[in-house]
Parts: sequence; C-alpha cells; structure tokens
Amino acid sequence: MDIPLDQANASDYDALMLPGGVANPDQLRTNETAVALIKSFFSADKPVAAICHGPWTLIEADAVKGRMMTSWPSLKTDLINAGANWVDREVVEDNGLVTSRNPDDIPAFNQTAIQLFAKQPAMQSS
Repeated sequence: MDIPLDQANASDYDALMLPGGVANPDQLRTNETAVALIKSFFSADKPVAAICHGPWTLIEADAVKGRMMTSWPSLKTDLINAGANWVDREVVEDNGLVTSRNPDDIPAFNQTAIQLFAKQPAMQSS
C-alpha cells in the first residue's frame, strides 16, 4: 500500500525497513515527519531493519544509544558519537534492530530481518 509519509502510522505496520544508499537516508534524516515515524516504531517496540547508510535516520530518531550496530564504514564515527557500539559485521541484530553494512551483506541482512519480522504477531485487519 502506497500512502504519503504524513499519513503513515506505525500502528498500521508490523515492522519498518529503512533503505540504504546515500541519498535516501540523507533526505529521510532531515525530514521531521520521517524521523517521528521512525521514533514511533521504536516506542511501540516494533522491529526495524536498516542497511548501509540507513542508520543515519536512526541517529536522528535517537534510537542507537547502547545498541550494537553495524553500517557502511563511513557512519562508524557518527554511530559511536551517538552512543552505539559499532562493529564491523555482516549483520547485527540487537533488541529488535537489524543492521548491515553493504549490498554484499544483503542475503544475511534479509535472512535476519525476515526471521525477526516473522516473530512479530501479525496485525489484525479490520
């Protein structure tokens, strides 16, 4: 279902997948509506997955402190400065958050995210 960002609500979704690349996360992290939506997933204890530069948005959502995470290498200092425990691994899952480094890691990222997302109770449709 495609809806405008300002109409999206975390209660309508089971999980959140944040894109990689440079441009998408850079634009999302400066969008207050996107950051608020991301925060709402964490407030609701719903699983979130982010790959490559995707964790930039998690920094803006104040969702990285105390978490073990990985990312594209250039985000290492940003994540550490925001309180994350950055590690150089193919994929990391920490308390409902899955992170991964780059396109080569997509198979492990997908497998870990799918396993985490599958543990969530399915939403009831009305």
